[in-house]
Amino acid sequence: MVASGRWTAWLRRDRERTGPASGAGTPQARLDLLLASVKAGFPLAPAAHPAGHRCSCDRVGCPAPARHPVSFAWQSQATTDAEQLSRWLSRDPQANFITATGRAHDVLDVPAEAGRLALARLTELGIEGPVASVGEDRYLFFTATRGTPEDEDEFWSSELDSHPDSASEHPGMRWHCRGSYTLLPPAALPDGSEVCWLRGPEHPLPDPLRVLDVLTDACTEVGAVAEEQWLIG
Repeated sequence: MVASGRWTAWLRRDRERTGPASGAGTPQARLDLLLASVKAGFPLAPAAHPAGHRCSCDRVGCPAPARHPVSFAWQSQATTDAEQLSRWLSRDPQANFITATGRAHDVLDVPAEAGRLALARLTELGIEGPVASVGEDRYLFFTATRGTPEDEDEFWSSELDSHPDSASEHPGMRWHCRGSYTLLPPAALPDGSEVCWLRGPEHPLPDPLRVLDVLTDACTEVGAVAEEQWLIG
């Protein structure tokens, strides 16, 4: 772990350059949240961030403003190394971060209406894994991964569902596993909304199929029917 003096120096520079970080109240609170994800084993890599009402990347008409990695090499960059996190934040204190799925965890991504319904039901069942909200639009349910099974015949790629940059084409349930990513809280979006933890990464990751059953029912009830390939045993 990086010495406390180094973190203090970075935080002082960050306050001087940008003021309090969006999505977490203060730079220290934001840092604590990112370190909690690193401690939980979530591999992360730097992502774009809002630049006014636009994306910080230089892509004209960016299809996923402030929601995508800054590098095409994000899969090899993604790490749980706190030293590397320090270097990235020192370079760009406003950066959002993505977490690579299909390694330590998967993410089941549903419309917020279905997510609120499912969250209440999962709590009643005693299934209390990490959950995040993406503004008022989506809920992210973090689960154990099926991305690296011992039997490779059981492997599937997120390409069966959608690429992260084409998420708007898939408004129902999305299963982010190997080859995909999601934004990691805390993150800021160009419309002023945020990606926030509803239940943090300190909670144990539940079995994905138990969560899937509840989410599938919730999506059906609100009219966001899951794709057929996710209706598995």
